[in-house]
Amino acid sequence: MKLETGPISCACLLLMAAGSAFASSHREAPFITTSPKVDGTDFYMFRSYEGVAANGSGGRSDYVTLLANFQPLQGPYGGPNYFSLDPNALYEIHIDNNGDAREDITFQFRFQNTLRSTALTIGNASVPIPLIQSGTVTGLNAANLNVNETYTVNMVRGDRRKGSVMPLNKTGGGTTFEKPVDNIGSKTIANYAGYAAQHIHTVTIPGCPTGKDQGKVFVGQRAEGFAVNLGTIFDLVNAPAAFLLDPANKDAAGMNGQHYVQKTNVTTLALEVHKDCLIANGEPVIGGWSTASMRQARLLNGKPPSGNGNAEKAGGAWTQVSRLGNPLVNEVVIGLPDKDKFNASSPKDDAQFLTYVTNPTLPALLGVVLNANVAPINLPRTDLATTFLTGITGVNKPMVNPHPSEMLRLNTGIAPVPFAMQNRLGVAGNALAGGSDNAGFPNGRRPKDDVVDIALVAMLGGLCVINGDNDALKLNSIPGVPSATSMCKPSSVPLGANSANIHDAVDQATVPFMAGFRYLNTPNPGAM
Repeated sequence: MKLETGPISCACLLLMAAGSAFASSHREAPFITTSPKVDGTDFYMFRSYEGVAANGSGGRSDYVTLLANFQPLQGPYGGPNYFSLDPNALYEIHIDNNGDAREDITFQFRFQNTLRSTALTIGNASVPIPLIQSGTVTGLNAANLNVNETYTVNMVRGDRRKGSVMPLNKTGGGTTFEKPVDNIGSKTIANYAGYAAQHIHTVTIPGCPTGKDQGKVFVGQRAEGFAVNLGTIFDLVNAPAAFLLDPANKDAAGMNGQHYVQKTNVTTLALEVHKDCLIANGEPVIGGWSTASMRQARLLNGKPPSGNGNAEKAGGAWTQVSRLGNPLVNEVVIGLPDKDKFNASSPKDDAQFLTYVTNPTLPALLGVVLNANVAPINLPRTDLATTFLTGITGVNKPMVNPHPSEMLRLNTGIAPVPFAMQNRLGVAGNALAGGSDNAGFPNGRRPKDDVVDIALVAMLGGLCVINGDNDALKLNSIPGVPSATSMCKPSSVPLGANSANIHDAVDQATVPFMAGFRYLNTPNPGAM
């Protein structure tokens, strides 16, 4: 086998997804279920494909889009309070641009909810209304909004708590950005798509090269774009193996993009930044992940005063409670005793979780619930650990050997691909099809990339089939961990070539998305 971009990219895709498998990080750890406002669900990072030509040029191709989702599975009928973000929390997107598993750039989001105390005269009394809106809503800081949500964004260079901090500025002035209220319903907001679009802000990003310092920011509710057969999977994979191995069934439960998960909403923090603002010293590969932190101390007020958000006082140091790079890692790779620990950890310390990757439990569990021999026998699973911790040489591994760590890695030197031409299986699908799409997962992650199916293939040994008997993809060892070796080859895979056919019966490619910035679709309305 030739060691070339196609198969290497295929391996990269499959393996980076190895820390994945079923539902991205929604309610994935015991503690985070108690704090849904800071529950990070999905993180996307990709070269922007808005308006690009077939050859990957033009449009917004020189930009990188970062999407960090929080607050999972929002019911669109979520009144009367809906789904504001937590003013006592710190939401962050981190970028490592030199491979040392430490953040070099951090974008920090802080939120504020302002109560207007809208009141009606009832008899001789002025009485505050119980709703967050008093009438139709049409624009920024709408007068009929009883609660207005705004936010600031700071850019930190260096350590997230000790580095140099500068604010992102609106083009035209100001550092406070308006956030749209959720999609309450068509009577309150007749044209939600148009209303939300008013909240896309053009910003000046400090410290970026001249002429490349303009970007975009948006925070607001979006339709849940992550497609997964959620209930079936967590009911001990309530489907026969033969069904899940038949490609004809890849959207049998997906309802052509109308699966029940797609009927919910999520809150998205969206940034578009010129790629040259994110890279450093000629290194094209960047790593990214999102986090959320809360104050270490919380004091509940047994007799809260009138106002908004007065039921608690928060103080002390910021304490990280949510972390997300590659999808699904904490959900189905990290063992239950360490899920909260992983959410509080940093990539630089990921060696402590190595055994969960080299000796994964998921393939064995799948074998039990499917009553089939599906678990690869090459232990330790160097095929999973290589890309999970370092990236694949020639695709998304930094030029200088990186510190092994879990994060989403993007090679900014690979051109984007228009949405219609994207392969749903990312780089792996491209390799199998002999196409030219190397811009998908695990080279970053786009909304269309079916990371669940890709992850299943990786977990059940698809990488070793590709690796062949001669270690074509260099998966028999882990860079930086010389003690770990295995024989990742086709004979170690019980499913053989059939491992490439596994799916969850929900097709990511049928989910509707936008063609440009924000990319995730208009949220489902509370009422039509």
